[in-house]
Amino acid sequence: MDIILDTDFLINCLKNKIDIFSEFSRILDEKFKVNILDKTLDELNGKNLEKLCIAFIKAKNINMIKTDRLKNVDNLILDLVGKDTIVATQDKDLKRKLKKKNIQVITIRQKKYLAI
Repeated sequence: MDIILDTDFLINCLKNKIDIFSEFSRILDEKFKVNILDKTLDELNGKNLEKLCIAFIKAKNINMIKTDRLKNVDNLILDLVGKDTIVATQDKDLKRKLKKKNIQVITIRQKKYLAI
């Protein structure tokens, strides 16, 4: 199972000190691989937790997916998802579009834990 992290999701998990990997293990019954898009690094530019996010990505060896950098991250995610993909996001518009495609979404609940 592939999980794609959206930029805002990553920032909020780190800001709220949510252990992403233990939460993924708790809510998923199968092995998973965590990914981000290369364009996510562009979106992190200038954000408050930019350095922390980049350090987290490197420390956890999160897989970087190379993309067509002309599109925004949400559209790139929509292009990449398949039935073996879960997207971790807080973006309401992106969640709505993913649900239309029958793609599972992981979100943050009560700033403490993750839910599908």
